[in-house]
Amino acid sequence: MKVPLLPLSIAAAAFVGTQGADPASAQDASTTLSPQALQEIAQVEAEIDRIEGQTLERLLKLPDNQVQQVELLGKLILYDKQLSVYRNEACTFCHMPETGFTGPVSELNRTTAAYPGSLRTRFSDRKPQTHAYAPLSPVLHYNRGQGDLVGGNFWDMRATGRRLGNPAAEQAEGPPTNPVEMGLPDIACFVYRASQRPYRALFESVWGQQAFAIAWPTDVEEVCNRPGPPVSGDPLPVHLAQVDRGRAGSTFDQMAQSIAGYEAAAEVTAFSSKYDAVLAGKAKFTPQEQTGYDLFRGKAQCNSCHRDGGPGEDPLFTDFTASNIGTPANPRLPYYAEGKPDARGYVANPAGYSFVDGGVGAFLAKGHMLSQPSAVDARWAPLASANQARIQVPTLRNVDKRPNPDFVKAYTHNGYFTNLKAIVHFYNTRDVLPRCQPHDPGEGTTCWPAPESTDNMNKNHVGKLGLSDAEEDAIVSFMQTLTDGFTPTDRP
Repeated sequence: MKVPLLPLSIAAAAFVGTQGADPASAQDASTTLSPQALQEIAQVEAEIDRIEGQTLERLLKLPDNQVQQVELLGKLILYDKQLSVYRNEACTFCHMPETGFTGPVSELNRTTAAYPGSLRTRFSDRKPQTHAYAPLSPVLHYNRGQGDLVGGNFWDMRATGRRLGNPAAEQAEGPPTNPVEMGLPDIACFVYRASQRPYRALFESVWGQQAFAIAWPTDVEEVCNRPGPPVSGDPLPVHLAQVDRGRAGSTFDQMAQSIAGYEAAAEVTAFSSKYDAVLAGKAKFTPQEQTGYDLFRGKAQCNSCHRDGGPGEDPLFTDFTASNIGTPANPRLPYYAEGKPDARGYVANPAGYSFVDGGVGAFLAKGHMLSQPSAVDARWAPLASANQARIQVPTLRNVDKRPNPDFVKAYTHNGYFTNLKAIVHFYNTRDVLPRCQPHDPGEGTTCWPAPESTDNMNKNHVGKLGLSDAEEDAIVSFMQTLTDGFTPTDRP
């Protein structure tokens, strides 16, 4: 049975602010959160508080191993909502364990795909990625043999890892000062807020007493309570002496490295799925799962990008390259409506309704306007055109992890797809089914919208796979074996 995409008219209804407007149009995107979304957000915030409280209790009896202390610090920082401009949004607001460390609000996944920032009327241009398995991505590099860029974090690879030697750490440095995420005006605010938190002593024990030995200006609270970006002409609004500025930068790096340390720990990057149990001889695939696995590695060509590893390799189900699979634009993204100044005069999306996600190519050509934790290597500028619209291949681990069967997850960089069956059907039929007409009820089943961009579109492994409906279902069944937390109950 084919499971179509949730019709846009239904998916946007809970989020569109103008009654009677056509919700399939990007011009009707709204930045007003629905009651259902607000209710779920409150539940997620309560769960974040609960986990943070449990984790803070571990400060009373610290592990005596420094690696475990770094992991504990990273977890405390990730779950600390005090580190956002309005003290209401932890990093984990977009990365909770019950969904495989990606977006935990079903209603947002179903409607907006992107998540609101600490300033709740600002939204990003993309859906949250998982940070599980992210620390295993290599530092971004050009593989001359493949003729391709490999590695980094973020959908556009912009957390290259070239500065810190760790893409996951550089990724962690993006959200704190991203105006549409945690929204602080200065990285020094992240450090200052951390210096006021219960884990300060542990941080100083691990990283050194100099970490917070900073002469903070008398107006630091006032400055850090104002959402970024900073005003023109004052890019570092927390005015620090030169040595203190350098110290704040080092501490910011160490906070990010602590986060990456936790993300690399078994609690997050677990290798505990049924698939892993099968590899270990502790479980067996069902016939449908085995069929799906064989198709994944064969006729469906999934393994060409979502590699399950080779000799001596961890099966990460990504090759860490980038690809444009021809995903349609997602008109539900509120980002389209952020083309005008908000109440604070900030314009998140100068392109407005004409915005097209340039992916890796846009980063190489001009950086990223919202957050740029890693500098662009100017030597890669000639690669920009060949990488336009290409998006990093995500890991498929935990691709179906959810707290309950009715929970909606969003897929691809812009969250256009809201179930696994739909995206497998897209891979199978993108170039077979006709283009949808406006308001076509068959969207996602009998027709597809045009790609957001046809630049560098993958035509070798996507679009015309010749899979039957049953074969699509089998591939979904196999991908569901990649959910961590599997416990073998019987001998294989």
